[in-house]
Order: sequence, then structure tokens, then C-alpha cells
Amino acid sequence: MNNHPLSNHIVPTDFIESLAITANELSSKAICQLTLSFNEWLKTAFSDNDVNDLLVARAVFVDAILAKLWCQHHLDEFQISLLAVGGYGRGELHPYSDVDILILTQAEIDLELEERISSFITQLWDIKLDIGHSVRSIDECLKQATNDVTVATNLMEKRQVAGNEALTLQLQPLLHEDEFWTSEKFFIAKRAEQKKRHQQFHGAAYTLEPNLKANPGGLRDIQTIAWVAKRHFLADSLEELVEHNYLYPNELFELIEAQDYLWRMRFALHFVAKRSENRLLFDYQTDVAKMMGFGDEGKAPVERMMKRFFRIISRVSELNTILLQRFKQEIIQNSNQTTSVTINQDFELVDKLINTSNDRIFMRPVKMIEMFLIIAQEPSIKGIHSHTLRLMRNARRRLISGLIDYAQCREIFMQIIKHPRGLGLAFNLMHRHGIIGSYLPSWRNIVGQMQFDLFHAYSVDEHSYRVVKNLYQFSQKEHNHKFPLCSKIMQKIRKPEVLYLAGIFHDIAKGRGGDHAELGAVDALIFCQSHQMSKHDSNMVSWLVKNHLLMSVTAQRRDITDENVIRQFGEIVRDEAHLDYLYCLTVADMRATNESLWNNWKANLLHDLYFNTLRAFRRGLSKPVETRSKIRENQQQAREILADSPIDDAALNALWAEFRVDYFLRYSPEQIARHCQRIIGHDRALPLVIISPKPYRGGTEVFVFAKEKVNTFANTVELLGMKKLSIHDAKIITTKTGYTVNTFIILDSRGKALKESYQTQEITQALSEKLRQDNYCDIPLQPARREVKQFKFPPRVSFIKLNAKSKTMIEIIALDRPGLLSNIAQVFQQLHINIHSAKITTFGEKADDVFTISTSENMALSKDEKQQLADILTEEIN
Repeated sequence: MNNHPLSNHIVPTDFIESLAITANELSSKAICQLTLSFNEWLKTAFSDNDVNDLLVARAVFVDAILAKLWCQHHLDEFQISLLAVGGYGRGELHPYSDVDILILTQAEIDLELEERISSFITQLWDIKLDIGHSVRSIDECLKQATNDVTVATNLMEKRQVAGNEALTLQLQPLLHEDEFWTSEKFFIAKRAEQKKRHQQFHGAAYTLEPNLKANPGGLRDIQTIAWVAKRHFLADSLEELVEHNYLYPNELFELIEAQDYLWRMRFALHFVAKRSENRLLFDYQTDVAKMMGFGDEGKAPVERMMKRFFRIISRVSELNTILLQRFKQEIIQNSNQTTSVTINQDFELVDKLINTSNDRIFMRPVKMIEMFLIIAQEPSIKGIHSHTLRLMRNARRRLISGLIDYAQCREIFMQIIKHPRGLGLAFNLMHRHGIIGSYLPSWRNIVGQMQFDLFHAYSVDEHSYRVVKNLYQFSQKEHNHKFPLCSKIMQKIRKPEVLYLAGIFHDIAKGRGGDHAELGAVDALIFCQSHQMSKHDSNMVSWLVKNHLLMSVTAQRRDITDENVIRQFGEIVRDEAHLDYLYCLTVADMRATNESLWNNWKANLLHDLYFNTLRAFRRGLSKPVETRSKIRENQQQAREILADSPIDDAALNALWAEFRVDYFLRYSPEQIARHCQRIIGHDRALPLVIISPKPYRGGTEVFVFAKEKVNTFANTVELLGMKKLSIHDAKIITTKTGYTVNTFIILDSRGKALKESYQTQEITQALSEKLRQDNYCDIPLQPARREVKQFKFPPRVSFIKLNAKSKTMIEIIALDRPGLLSNIAQVFQQLHINIHSAKITTFGEKADDVFTISTSENMALSKDEKQQLADILTEEIN
């Protein structure tokens, strides 16, 4: 093995000697045992060795296995060759990575050779190697490669492992010909491949469970640079790009340092996951951080590891942009095609990219901010030239203090924020290239800041950036159809910069400890005052930051049809202007948290809260709705809807006499009419279940009318849970004659209303059958979801102040898991507690459920009863 093409001297000789070609044949069992020992050595060697050496060591070890088995299967007697391709060909083989090989053959292979190759591959599977293989002739290789850039890339990284070297030498020159892939065609294909890959991550690098390989700024982006260089310059390493003046020595050091860090993370991840895994899931982060030497004391090691990771991938993304742009200029364009237009004495437009006309321009820091104002002002600018990016990133690193310390920078920054296009491309580029952090030190603190939950999909800075982008989208008329109310409000607001700044500051204090909204409000006020904003505007920004969670919490946890809730909310919001700003900020914030968790139900809740509050403002908060008038109005409108139905007034009046006043206050006239149509004439010995075919607030309404039983609510939530349906809202009313009138709003597993009629029929039938049962529920505990298991916090049961003698409001926060709501319902059932309403909310791994309850005598719970309930709930949930 001394002449091995991969020079690596850290592999213990025992392993290689055990696989020596001259030794006796080795069984699959013996090779598996040797591999197990080798992996144990790899894991032990991780803390004290360069990760590159370990990657090469595994490639050397696998080479030895393949060469040994190649001979054992007598494949060395044929004119064929065994090549390592892909990452294995580069000698970068992580602990559980795929081993990609190509068996290069003559034009045709006979039956004997085919059987021996098959036997060889089968044994590779037997020894648990994750093999990706192909058997091709030279002509087949070229044909496949010319049609598929991935195959071409793999071939470019081929390396001889065993077999006929002459055959490999025949292939080598053919890969350099333009008929194979021209530099231009290859560059275009790899750039398109990268763009498509980035789009799968919604253009965001800072996802909290990143893919180390495919994430923007990840290992693939480094490899893309190397592949393009290899094709164009025939360069075998990044170092050669320095020789070609494409990469500066300090940039080479940066790329190698970044690659080393990402390799170490991936190497550790493989051992933690015990398989080929590129996604750094929450499940693995603690153990990976420990293996990488960040410690194991709580969340801090993960936070340190991830912050460094996010900063690494930001640097890789920037270098990737610079180098691919330079390759484009070299490979596709030439100097005769370049067009240059002067913008001012400092900047010019080169092929739609802004470029400096003076290499010393950024010696004056204000010019960095000024460049982004020009980008906002000039719609023809599509990006920043690679030459200017290099100058800017060097100047950015030389900064002693934040750009905010310069009065001229503050003035220009506000011009960007106020410009109609300032939050478009200019803000995108400021975020991508670290200029927001260079301007605002408090922003720099949240760059790469982890959020340890399943509710947020992004780091704090990426989330905040997306909030601002959502607000900017509301201001653009081409997006009016997506969020019409937000767009209408945003486009009538005279000072949208107030909202943009609230978006920038709303989470800026996360990670400091304490209430981030309170701390952020102070930061925002200081910022606004130092930027010469009026007292009114400064206070508005600060108020929005302080209260940015108010509307989402009220909409999702409180009954927004309750006039008291609306009045309390309105008293905090104060007026229509604050309501307009808060509504837009709330929608932008919720959408930027996690796209997969935003749905029509949440959108409609906010919409209804906005208009309920608006009506309260216009009526006057001190003039609450007169209850009797509201009841009469709802009843009269319900009668008008039922006018054409066969129901007579006597039957309707008899039914309404059974209902308590709550019913007519908590349901709309349309709902009242629909319920009454089905209840009148129904056999009351059987439960009545109605599933509305039309969505209600983006969810599906399930109405239950049945003889009152203590297990009605528990049985309902149990069955809906078994059907993989989530309950988001429940109204529970008991008639004077002992019937329950319950309404549940449910969503499917995708967060949408039910669509299929067969599904609603099945649920109706199953629920009707379930409600006939008289037994108490006995609901078994079910395991938590995979992604929830790494989160640990005790359930929290608290009581919300409610000025009512007959009702108590309880909030239960716990780890979400299947059957949680059923278990809570079971406790209420066992203690004979009446449920009047429920607001069911899930924030990632956390369930936050609010119930309005009373004793079986319809009284509020006493202090002792509250304590008993809290203790039993905590024990049951645990």
C-alpha cells in the first residue's frame, strides 16, 4: 500500500496488513469485524487528528477492502478496471458515506465476467458497504456523462483502485475534450444545479436543522467552486485557484477553514446518527456539539456550535458568489462583451452589477452604506460586482465600530429604509453580505442565534429578515391578491418605515435573557431617537416591538367572539392606527416563523380579531354591546334564514327555549339556523353529528348535539385524535334540558380544512357511534414524535384571572404528543369538571391549551379545587 494514490500515514498498519492482497482469503464476517474495529479507531482518533486525514484514512481502508475482494473474485484476471468516483474518488469518505464505484469494461462483457462482477457486488453488500455502483464501457461512460452533468462530475473525480490501469488511461484524455463538456456548458449546468438546490431551502441558509451538504453555504457550494475550477483550469485543488489569480491566499485559507469545520460536523454527525446523515436534526445536535468539543452543559454548547456554523456558511456563500461570478466573466463573457456605465464618480454599472471605480473607496465607511442607497435608487442594478464584493468584505472586517456611529451613515440608512425600493434588493444584499450587522451591533448579536424549538424554522436574524421582507411584500401592489387586508393597510400607511424598523427590532433582544420584547422596545426607542425620528414615530416603533406578540396570543388563546376579550385587547391597542400597524406586523411575524405552520385558520383568526376590534373602536370601548339587543338581532336574522324552511315558529320557539343565552351570543345567525334545521325532528335518543361542508375560518366545523354525559368531550377529542385530526377551537354549551351543544374546529395533518366527502362521512359515523358509549375513556399514553423527544420541560398549569363567579380559565402548557388533549379531557371527566370552551394551540413542540371550565354545579373553582386539578393534570401529563 506504500504506492497508494492517497498518501495517508495515520492508518494503523494492523488494518492494512489484515487486508494485504497476498494474505489468505477473508470472509465477509472477518471483514465486518475489521470494519467495526476500524470505525472504533476512527471515532477515537477524531479528537486528536486532522479531519482530512481521517477522511483519507477511511478511503485508504475501503480501497484496501475493495482491492482485496477484487482479487478474491479473480477480477484482476480480466481487462477491466475498478474506479472510485464522486466523494470517494476525491478521497473524502466520511464514516457512513456512500462508496461510489465504477467498473470500467471493454465494449462487451461475457457471462462469466458478469457473474463474477455480480458476486463481487453482492459481497460488498454483505460486508455492509453502502455501495453505489455502475458497470460501463468507455463509450457508455461518455454517452451517460454528456447527457447528465452529475455523471460527468463523478467521472472527473475518478481514481484508480484496482484492475487494468491501461483501460483507465484510455478514458482520461477523452474527459478533457470539448465534446465531453465545454467549460461554458459545464459552468452553466453546475450553476443551475446550485440554484435549484438553494431553492429547495427557500433561499435560506439559516434553517435550524440544516443540511450540512446541500444547505446554501454548505459543502456542496465549496465543491461547486472546485468542480468548475477543475473543468476550466484542470485544477485538482483549490490551491491552484490562487495560482490562477482567482482566489486570494486569505480567501483560500477561509475556504479550507470552513470546509474543515463542516467536515468535522459531518464526521461527528455520522457517528452520532450511526448512518449516512447530512441533516443536523435537533435529535443529534447535543451529541455532535459534545463530540466536537463544545461541552455538554445544556444548550450553550449547541448554541456555540451553531453560531459558528451559521457564520461559516455565510462566508462560504459570499465566496461562492464572488468566485462563480468571476468564472462567469472568464468562461462566458470576455472584455469585448462587457458594458460599463458611469453612475457617479465612485460607482459604475458593469453588466447590471454595481462596481467601484476606485479600489480605495471603502476607506470611507460611509461609502458602504451609500452603495446600497444607490442600489435602491437604480432599478437597473441586479447585484454587486465580485471585485466590489471583495473590497467591501475586506473593509467590513476592518471596521472598529458599527457604521451606526457615523452621522452620515445614519442619515443614509434612514433614506434606504424610507425609499420605496429600499427594502427590496438593497436590503436583501445588506442582509446577505453582513452589512446590517456591520451597521447595527445588536443585530450582529442575533446572527446565527439558535431558537431551541420546533416552532421557529430559522435563526433569529433570518426570521427577522423575513418579517421585514413580508412587510415589504405587503407594500407591493403585485402581491395584493395574497394578503389583501395587509396590502390595503400597508399601502395607505404614510410611514411604512415605522413597521420596517419594528420588524428589524422585534426579536433583536433574543438570547440576552429576560423579556426580549421589553428589552427590544428599549433598543428600538434609542435607535429611533438617534436617527432623528419624531417622538410619535419613535414611541410607535417601541410600542410595536413591546407588543408584537399581543395579537397572535389573543387570537389563538382567547375567545375573540367574547366582548370582554375584545375590550381588553382594544384598551391595550388604543386606536385604529396602532391596530393597523400591529395587524400587519403580526401577520408578517407569524408567516416568517415557519411557512409550514401558517394556515387559513390562523389567518382568519387574526382577520376576525382585527375587525371585531375595529368595530369596538368605532362603537366606543366604553359602550359595550348590549347583550339582549345582540341576542334579539341574532335570533331575528336566524328566523329570516329559516323563513323558506318547513320549520314552524312553534317548534323553533320550543327549541330556543331550551337554549341558554350563551348559545345566541357565541354563534352566528347562519350557524344557529343550520343547527336548528337539523336538531328539530331529529331522534334525540341518538347523538347528532354535523360536519359543515364549507370551511369556517379556514377549518372544518364539527357540531355535536347529544344527551349530556360526562365523557362526551373526552370521547370526541379521543376519536378525532385517532383520525389524525387536530382540534383548534371548541365551544361547549349545555341546554336547560340536559343536552350538550358542542362545536369543534378541526384541521387535517396539513393544517387545512377537510375536503373529501368520504372522510367527513366516515368521521360523522364513527363519532356518532363513539358518543353512544357510556363508558369512561381510558386513553393510553402515546409516544411523542421523533423530533419532540429531545425537548424536555415540565408541564405548566396556571390559572388566568377571570372576573366571573361561574367560570375559571386554565392554561396548560406541555410537550405536544399524540393523545395529550385526550388525556387532559380524561382528567376533566374524572373530576366532573364542565368545559365551556377550549382554545387549542401548538407552537412546534409545545402545546398551549386554554380552557374555560366550571364545577359540576356551574361555579368557578375554589383555591383548593384549582390546586387539586393542577396536581392531577401535571401527574397525568408527565
